[in-house]
Amino acid sequence: MRRMTLIAIATMLATASAFAQGAGAAGTDMAESGAAPHPVKSAKPAAASTPESRSAAALALSHEPTFDEGTAQRIKEAALSYSDLAVRGGWPIIPAEAKFASGTQGPHDDLLRQRLLISGDLDPDKASGAYDDVLAESVKRFQARHGLAPTGTMTPRTLAALNVPVQKRIKQLEASLERLENMNFAFGQRYVVVNLPAAFAEAVENDHVVRRYRVIVGKTEKPSPTLTAEITSVNLNPTWTVPSSIAKTEISAHMRKDLGYLARMHMEVLDAHEAPIDPRSVDWSGAHTPNFTVRQQNGGWNALGAVKIDMPNPYSVYMHDTNQRNLFSDDYRFDSHGCSRVDNVRDLATWLLQEEMPKWNRAAIDAAIATGQREDIALPKKVPVAWIYLTGWMTKDQTVQFRNDIYDQDEQLLEATAEEAAFFSQAANHPLTAHLAQ
Repeated sequence: MRRMTLIAIATMLATASAFAQGAGAAGTDMAESGAAPHPVKSAKPAAASTPESRSAAALALSHEPTFDEGTAQRIKEAALSYSDLAVRGGWPIIPAEAKFASGTQGPHDDLLRQRLLISGDLDPDKASGAYDDVLAESVKRFQARHGLAPTGTMTPRTLAALNVPVQKRIKQLEASLERLENMNFAFGQRYVVVNLPAAFAEAVENDHVVRRYRVIVGKTEKPSPTLTAEITSVNLNPTWTVPSSIAKTEISAHMRKDLGYLARMHMEVLDAHEAPIDPRSVDWSGAHTPNFTVRQQNGGWNALGAVKIDMPNPYSVYMHDTNQRNLFSDDYRFDSHGCSRVDNVRDLATWLLQEEMPKWNRAAIDAAIATGQREDIALPKKVPVAWIYLTGWMTKDQTVQFRNDIYDQDEQLLEATAEEAAFFSQAANHPLTAHLAQ
């Protein structure tokens, strides 16, 4: 029989605890006392020079991995803590029309302080007063934990995150745990993790994050997959073989309008034997699966940029550079066809290669790229890599992080899990099952 959901177990435990302590009106007592039963340790953001880099700078301070061998257990602990909050009434909703100004007393300042106190982002002795520097720092901590630029000002996105009910946060933790329990990943001394909802990649060594990179992952209509694989090689100055799905739709659409499109994009059409063919002889109607291959030559125009990190997997996705590096400065980084574009990917390539092949330092990689010649460098020791989908997790320093369910997968997973549990429950209680068990 399937396990009960975390929220059900945790709620029962928290309810029993509340009654044992004589907290009959738990929600009211919580609001009056302003004390969180299990305060959540908040991330401390860093100062940054530009708004678009602040969120990255805040996260970069932490050396705690998003995903390690203890992540599942920590998510269980976080779910229990948040379920305790739910039993006690959760946190208050801040009105959409609320206004906050630094140094000015507002009618909703104490409500905001109460909200941040309950989630552990504000110290108990700072629970009243105007929107001062202390409250701004608490807002920054909350923003950093939710993937928002830690500015300390109440933006619409910050208000929306503050008003997400605690029950939904529990579901995020529960869905994240469900995914990890179905994932078989061989952690090594060195490994790479991409958390898709957070749009960040981490290079982990000896249980510490030694590199962290912004990434651009799949669009909502073309989501990046969750997977485990091994990084086998680094390709410098790679060519790009256009997936047949893109050739059938996007490339064909361009060619129907302009037969010169491929030439401008430094692309060529190849037959089954990789011999060039005349683009004018190709059916660009898009009505059929292409019986040809489109390949983009290497160079500054190449969609993969100067570096590709190969990681064979059933989805034919990989990590790579891009010729549109300006996209990394966006907060919303869900714009690929499924692969993961990595900011400062040459640095990641250096880290992957240097342990076993010290001659491939950053200068050597830059020099090889400058030649314009393709070079494929096989890793003597493969590096494990996991693309995960965690919208809620807790790191070893007890910081609970949340991100938006960008692909709307949490609710789907929990519904499927509930249906499966109901099926097995009905089967277990069926008269025939009882008869066979005798």
